[in-house]
Amino acid sequence: MRTALACVLLALSPPVLAAEAVHLAPHRAVYDLSLSGSSGTRAVESARGRIVFDFSGDACRGFALQYRQVTVLESSESGTRTSDLRNTTFESGDGRSFRFRTQSDLNGKAAAPVDGNAERDDKGLDISLRQPKRGGLAVPGEVLFPAAHMKRLIEAARAGQSTVAVKVFDGSDDGRKVYDTLAVIGPQRAVAAEAARPGPATPDPTTPGGPRPAAAPADAVLRDGAMATMPHWPVTLSYFSPGEGERTPVYVLAFDLYENGVSGALRLDYGEFSLKGELSRIDLTPESKDCKS
Repeated sequence: MRTALACVLLALSPPVLAAEAVHLAPHRAVYDLSLSGSSGTRAVESARGRIVFDFSGDACRGFALQYRQVTVLESSESGTRTSDLRNTTFESGDGRSFRFRTQSDLNGKAAAPVDGNAERDDKGLDISLRQPKRGGLAVPGEVLFPAAHMKRLIEAARAGQSTVAVKVFDGSDDGRKVYDTLAVIGPQRAVAAEAARPGPATPDPTTPGGPRPAAAPADAVLRDGAMATMPHWPVTLSYFSPGEGERTPVYVLAFDLYENGVSGALRLDYGEFSLKGELSRIDLTPESKDCKS
């Protein structure tokens, strides 16, 4: 399991013009995991777990993330498998530097921690590892860190773009993996204000080319308050090992991306099985009034 969410997160307002800066909202989100589907020779018969995603900071101070995912898989072939992944990162506000530390265990057996930092400039990415063993890696070309990637997705969604392809580094796996990613972005959804009230909402079909009316979000905690009327887009984000030609994704994330960066309707597809993540709690924390970026 890996911390694939690394960026889902975040100012109640009408639909925002594409030129307006993206603000990733500090928040703490809890997702309850359950089995969505299973295939393969060792089919997963049931799954449960939880993701806790604690995101803070701003473009002036940088962005800190504490992520934990505990997953319990049940199979008649392999029995019970319990994984516990803990990931801590810090990304500079300008998206140029990144610190990361990952600890994980499977069935109580701890793996070696992954600890390092990375720097990027116009020429490429330089990764420096302290654990599990010292080393370095240089990757040419544009590579984005998670918060910068999330901003890129929101900018593209606002502009009406349907795809975003870019390399991403989040410090996961052995700390050396740079992924090719492809995001497919669906049409904007704008939940009518009435959707947050009891009774059916009446969508307005007279706005061709504009936001598509949609039912209230599946995640109950997004049906009330600021999030209930916030524009959002369905996104399918595939991660690939670097290479050429057609490739099978290492894993695929699907989620509703809100304009402030919060993610709902989460799906995590690992190939042989997939998980559904229902947002059971979201706490939006006040943004800094001193940061104008």
